[in-house]
Amino acid sequence: MELSELLEYLAEGLVDDPEAVVVDSFEERDGVLLLELAVGADDYGKVIGRRGHTAQALRRVIRAAGASRGQRVLVDIVD
Repeated sequence: MELSELLEYLAEGLVDDPEAVVVDSFEERDGVLLLELAVGADDYGKVIGRRGHTAQALRRVIRAAGASRGQRVLVDIVD
């Protein structure tokens, strides 16, 4: 499973409108993979969580999955 697919799968499980989940991936010049997560307007609170705990957990899981493949990964939640 690709890292963008993993992030999409995890985010779809958190939101009310899984159809609105979009993950775009970009390869940076220094080899870092940037994943941008967008969700429906009413679901940003669910993805971010209290004090950002849910967002931080998503970033940790994706970063760990990337590290196991030798890839640096950053997750950005965009609107």
